Order: sequence, then structure tokens, then C-alpha cells
Amino acid sequence: MSLPGLKAGDTLPEMGKVIAQERVNLYARAARDPNPIHTDAEFARRTPLGGTIAHGMLVLAYISELMAASFGPGWLSGGQLNVRFKTPARPGDALVIGGRVIAREETGGGGVFFRCEVFCRNQKGETIIIGEAGVEIK
Repeated sequence: MSLPGLKAGDTLPEMGKVIAQERVNLYARAARDPNPIHTDAEFARRTPLGGTIAHGMLVLAYISELMAASFGPGWLSGGQLNVRFKTPARPGDALVIGGRVIAREETGGGGVFFRCEVFCRNQKGETIIIGEAGVEIK
């Protein structure tokens, strides 16, 4: 589907990702996040969450990756996200990330603004993240 042809109702190509504990550990180090809920399986098992969880921002990055793949440099230079985190992603989860164009509006100067619903769900169909993204393409 070519970008100029996108219209309200069109779906964005879905992406699949698997959450690996090693990826969570690497993200924790890069983010300088010492919270053991992300990296210490024994500690995390004793919490109400029952095990380690991925960082919300790690999972949110997958939505940004979807938008970058769909809208290119316009997303990278000015994309907007407004999301809600519904449930944690866990190591071993197979995620599906996707979206749908809900509005396409012509802007001044020949640009087009796209508003999209975006989501991330796990293999059980549980919603991890849901929200909206916006991007202007010139």
C-alpha cells in the first residue's frame, strides 16, 4: 500500500515481536533502570506480578517502529503518540503490533496529516498498549 493512497479505514501492516528476557535485561542496562521486577526472576516471582515484565517503553518502541516503517522520516521527525498501558508484557510473549488509519486530512503547504489507532496485543489477545498516533507527511 503506497503512502499517498492511505485513507481512513486502511490498516497498517502488522509486525510481530517476541519478548526475550535478554532483550529486557539489555534495555534495563541501557535505561539504567535497576528495578528487579524487570531482571530478577526470583524477586519478581514473589511479587503480585508473578514474574519479570518488560519495560513499557521497550514495548512502546515497537509501536514507534511500526509507525516509522509505515510513514518513514515524517514519523521520525514529528510523530505523536498518545497511549495507555493496559497490562504488562512478559518474557516469552509473542506480540502483534498494528494500527489503522482513522483520519486523513490535507494540511497547508501540501502536507497530509494521518491519525491512526495503534495497538500491541499478546498471544492471548490481551491488549498491552492501545492509543493513537499522528503524523504529518509533507
